[in-house]
Amino acid sequence: MPHVNWLAVVAAALSSFLLGGIWYSALFAKAWQAAAGLSDAQVAAGNKALIFGGSFVLSLLASAVFALFLGPNPAPMLGVGAGFAAGLCWVTASFGMNYLFERKPLKLFLINGGYHTLQFTAIGAILGFWH
Repeated sequence: MPHVNWLAVVAAALSSFLLGGIWYSALFAKAWQAAAGLSDAQVAAGNKALIFGGSFVLSLLASAVFALFLGPNPAPMLGVGAGFAAGLCWVTASFGMNYLFERKPLKLFLINGGYHTLQFTAIGAILGFWH
């Protein structure tokens, strides 16, 4: 995989991780928690190193595979457009199918889908602009 810009991949993963921190804390913490049906105790519980470390590793994986998908030296707008399309049409649409069968609230779908649409748009933008 010599054509992968690994610095851009790491930067894209960091952007994904940081966006998630802002999205699920400062912007939508209580709305997400209520829509997900989680109590304060449930949110506070869990292995934080595993949760945050695992989230970063998964962000790194998503960024690396998206870099492979875009190919070497993608045009900046291709990165942005493909990222937006992947986030909205692949990830969010897939969540939507699951959420319909699981009877999850529309608010949770919009919060999670909105994050992943912006996440992949940012990943694509970083991969497209960083040459």
